[in-house]
Amino acid sequence: MTDPKPPLDGIRVIELGQLIAGPFCGQLLGDFGAEVIKVEAPDAPDPARGWGAAKVNGQSLFWPIIARNKKSVTLNLRTPEGQALLKELAATADVLIENFRPGTLERWNIGPDVLHAINPRLVITRISGYGQTGPESHKAGYASVGEAKGGLRHLIGEPDRMPARAGVSLGDTMTGTFAALGTMMALFARERSGKGQVVDAAIYETVMAFMESLIPEYALAGHTRERSGPILPKVAPSGVYPCSDGLVIIGANQDTLFRRLAKMCGADWADDPRYATHDARGENQLELDEKIAGWTRQHTVADVLARCEENGVPCGPVNTAKDMLADAHIAAREAIIRVAQPLLGDVPMQGVFPKLSDTPGRVSSGGPALGENTGEILAAIGYDEAAQTDFRQKGII
Repeated sequence: MTDPKPPLDGIRVIELGQLIAGPFCGQLLGDFGAEVIKVEAPDAPDPARGWGAAKVNGQSLFWPIIARNKKSVTLNLRTPEGQALLKELAATADVLIENFRPGTLERWNIGPDVLHAINPRLVITRISGYGQTGPESHKAGYASVGEAKGGLRHLIGEPDRMPARAGVSLGDTMTGTFAALGTMMALFARERSGKGQVVDAAIYETVMAFMESLIPEYALAGHTRERSGPILPKVAPSGVYPCSDGLVIIGANQDTLFRRLAKMCGADWADDPRYATHDARGENQLELDEKIAGWTRQHTVADVLARCEENGVPCGPVNTAKDMLADAHIAAREAIIRVAQPLLGDVPMQGVFPKLSDTPGRVSSGGPALGENTGEILAAIGYDEAAQTDFRQKGII
């Protein structure tokens, strides 16, 4: 039996983005079989090639993930010749992804109007800090700024300290995910209309989409959510608890789950009016958490996890990368895979998510060398070795 083709097999994507948001969108599409052609300037490649706090043999450990399954073409889009070549590539594509500051493509004469005149079926996915329209659309926008404008940064950290941040670029990856979703919806709409369209994904708006009821809570009830550290205010118990040798997360805020937790701890909390209901536990959250912490401190992480599993109480470890690499469940589901990379050997990285039962995604390569596929891609649109040599001498590729 032959392997089924991944769902995006036959879809060609031109990726013009750099760093995280645009390339993460391309990564997701490539994971599910799209041919992703990453276009980089020959003299200014994607900074992600050198990204990350830790390197091996001078090589980025971020690049094999964000650039997996992709082909690399060098093209100087600041030149008329480079712009002309991009138009020829766009004529063969289904999707073009870019995350430059709004107006950049138009300045290079490769904006949506120009590209749609060449290829009306092209889906153009545009990622930016503030969106393609509005009084702030011209501003440069990084994930950190979008996370702040969209309300997330105000909520992260301890209440008596400055706002904190997650240790990864959430605004970028969240927006890359929304951009991939928008791209898929635009491709689906194209099946009915025959026409491509523009997908406009703004980082701050993506962040806002994850803010639950924060806005109506203030507008209609006068309530402003604030930083609350490891807890979710008025939802208890649901937090981080210390064990004798580490930390666990316990989520038992529903009445039935809380009764199980109380019984497991040998306590009469479920009969105490201060904790018997969801609202009561919310009002007495801090003292309840301290009682639970008093119990967990007497046990190891492994013991607490085992007892919670036995009693049907949601609980989990606070994993580091070391923990995840040793986790049997993660291994069984192939949530971490190993991908061969010429300069690094086998690189462990997160797998392809979500998992499709009939047409799963896959990872076939761990990030191309700069310009590795320029020759084959240009040859496919009619440029022989002589023409390519001329382009190189002129700094076009």
